[in-house]
Amino acid sequence: MLGLKRFCVFTYVLAAFITSACSGQEPESYQVGSDVPPVKFSLEDRPSIVVLGDSLTSGLGLNLEEAFPAVLQEYLDGSEYSYKMVNAGVSGDTSAGGVRRLDWVLDRNVEVIIVALGGNDGLRGLPVEAMKNNLITIIETAMQRDVVVILAGMEAPPNLGQSYTAEFREAFSEVASEYNVPFVPFLLEGVAGVNELNQPDGIHPNLEGARRVAEHLWPVLESVLEDISRQ
Repeated sequence: MLGLKRFCVFTYVLAAFITSACSGQEPESYQVGSDVPPVKFSLEDRPSIVVLGDSLTSGLGLNLEEAFPAVLQEYLDGSEYSYKMVNAGVSGDTSAGGVRRLDWVLDRNVEVIIVALGGNDGLRGLPVEAMKNNLITIIETAMQRDVVVILAGMEAPPNLGQSYTAEFREAFSEVASEYNVPFVPFLLEGVAGVNELNQPDGIHPNLEGARRVAEHLWPVLESVLEDISRQ
């Protein structure tokens, strides 16, 4: 269970996220980053790693090249693995939104997908079972296409009650365990609630915060790519 201090952090950080990142409606067009045209995929031969997420992925308040998927690209470029990162983050997106655009996202030369959804489900108090089923749909669909899945967990605001927040948190670990997928328990681990790692809104990571998120994800992604290279 989270300590009281961490719960208080989420009360402020995640509750404020509702007004800044969630419109209450699913986006009609799918964009990469903030205020940019719909994603354009190049015809490069390199296979893709897609990050399917919300404003935390798209890098709201940052330039596209500063969001954590772009930082992961820097890690890739300095490694032995030749992949291109695709930022498929949409501000305000929920797990249901991720399901609706999944075919579009996977209609590329994708080998790995990082699923970083659920934060907005929690903020809106949506049923945990529905979110869990959406995550399962995403994972099963990706697996059917031989795409490796990495699941990143999120936290729900504590004002929704201890029972809901516990059920919400456990849903991610249960899905990851059931499908035996690499799992990052909390996408914003070490970043949420740390003033110097967030923008003035106290919600979205700043440049350094985005780099910390990428640093947190990289060991898991690197391990997955190592496994793929051995096949």
